Order: sequence, then C-alpha cells, then structure tokens
Amino acid sequence: MPIQVEVNLKIPRVTLRPADGPAQVIDNSAIRYTRLIDVPAVPKAGEVLQVAAGPFQTFDCSVTRSDWSDERELFIVSCSYAKRSMSGEEYDALVNDAEWKSKPLF
Repeated sequence: MPIQVEVNLKIPRVTLRPADGPAQVIDNSAIRYTRLIDVPAVPKAGEVLQVAAGPFQTFDCSVTRSDWSDERELFIVSCSYAKRSMSGEEYDALVNDAEWKSKPLF
C-alpha cells in the first residue's frame, strides 16, 4: 500500500542562457520546492528518489533525511537534486508545474 510523503527538494543554482541575451544565474539556496507524492515505503537517507516535474520531465534526487511531522501527520522527505547542475528545461518544468510549490527559507 503506497504512503503519501512530502518531498522537500533543494536544487542547485541554475544558469539560463537565452538565445537573445546574457546568461541569467538563479540562486536557489534560500528556496525549497515541495510536493506530495506516493511511495511504496518511506525512503531512507542515501536512497535515490525519482520525481516528476511537468507532464514529461522526471529527475533523480538524493534523500538526505526523512522526518515524521506530528502536525501534518506525514513524512517530510528532504532531498537534494542528484546531479551537480540542473538544465533549463528541468528548471522550467519544475517551476511551472502546479503541484510543486516554492517555499522561501525565512
């Protein structure tokens, strides 16, 4: 039976290179992206979790910790984007997906 968890995703800085202008660097160090997903079991630290962004994009994230939230009555799974850098297409899919919510860290 699947378990619903909230993914709390940390992503790296993203450099967008438009064809008609200078590169734009987006610093994501003070933002986390969250989404509810169903998993077969609560992932443990060090495991890789595949998540979807948009209708056609999926990517891997590395689980750093899983904590139970008494207030929300679900597990919060903290993850980091698995690769060193994120492509512009993946970033666009993530920020334009209505199921992913951005959450400032202040």
